[in-house]
Amino acid sequence: MTSPAPQVVGPAHQPLNFLLLAITYLLYFGQLGVLVPYLGIFLDGRGFTSADIGNLFAVITLSRIIGPSLWASLADKTGRTAFILRAGCLLSALSFTSVFYFSGFWGLTLSFGLMMMFWTAVLPQLEVITMQSVAPTRVSYGKIRLWGSIGFIVFTVAVGKALDVFSSETPVIVSMGVLSALFVASLFIRQPATPRYSEGNRGSVWRYVTRRPFVVFLVSATLLQISFGPYYGFFALYLRDLQYTGQQTGFLIALGVAAEVGIFLLASRLISRFGVWWLLMVCMLGTAARWYAFASFAHYPWVVIAAQLIHALSFGLTHAASVHFIHRFLPAQYHSRGQALYISVAFGLGGALGNYGAGQLWEQGTNAELTFMLAAFTGLLGGLIMLGCRPQQMNHSVSVQA
Repeated sequence: MTSPAPQVVGPAHQPLNFLLLAITYLLYFGQLGVLVPYLGIFLDGRGFTSADIGNLFAVITLSRIIGPSLWASLADKTGRTAFILRAGCLLSALSFTSVFYFSGFWGLTLSFGLMMMFWTAVLPQLEVITMQSVAPTRVSYGKIRLWGSIGFIVFTVAVGKALDVFSSETPVIVSMGVLSALFVASLFIRQPATPRYSEGNRGSVWRYVTRRPFVVFLVSATLLQISFGPYYGFFALYLRDLQYTGQQTGFLIALGVAAEVGIFLLASRLISRFGVWWLLMVCMLGTAARWYAFASFAHYPWVVIAAQLIHALSFGLTHAASVHFIHRFLPAQYHSRGQALYISVAFGLGGALGNYGAGQLWEQGTNAELTFMLAAFTGLLGGLIMLGCRPQQMNHSVSVQA
């Protein structure tokens, strides 16, 4: 029997490109590991109130509503995925430099808002290039994506320790260096040849996303992201107020991401065994329990450690199950737009509402317990919304349902 002809022919499918993709993931999520936990500390150091911090988070998060769809549409029309990736990296770095020149609320809101708008161009294109690069090879997507979680852990711990030594300006200084390195890495990534779909297959994604299973999924996912408001905006400040050190805070945040890495390795088997609906339900209820633990028992370190391990459900398994659902529920030509819709509504609108609400309630930490309690209720509500469709409706492809 003759062996099949090798499919790996271009530079995009070579080990060097896989290494560059891994480095890009490390830097991208490393940047998130700097800003997501510590932006509140930076803004607090600049003299902002908790309401200001929540409002600023909400405004910059709104860019995630229009950004993903805009860049996805541009990538579909031009086919220049790598170019859009590089442009997003460059413009993110350039717009971020204005943080060092502005000090007022609207100036910093503009700086972070522009950075986030360009930032939304990066990950979707990186995911597309990575999936296309590994497709004809034996290299696992998970082994490359894993470096993103490693980057988040490394930078979160390092900046947490640095905050014990240096000023609250540390996160933005480190961010500037990471964004610059990210752009340099993106210059060397190679993009494979991309499949194109005929115009006759375009334009009718709404016939699928308006069906009950997708609507239930999207509403539930949005409620989950709303519940993340106090965690993303104020968790580091909350722990600081409870007398945790910066290094301890960094390790606790990194612990959550380490748990996320572990669940990614098991996600495929769990989805095959239990199905999307049951896993998302468990993730919603687990997240509600996590926020309740923060509201009531965060002064016990062992409780915070246990609650951070639930991040494996809150983000890791939720993300894996959601991507699987979109991939199975929508025809192939609508995958990128379905993913963009999910990011825009759940993470954009949901994240903005969560950040704004948390900022209004927090009151310099005096209402911290109440804010996390309401987050727990919101996560629970997301689980209840899942009852709006049957498990088998989320576990079958659209071709089966049609």
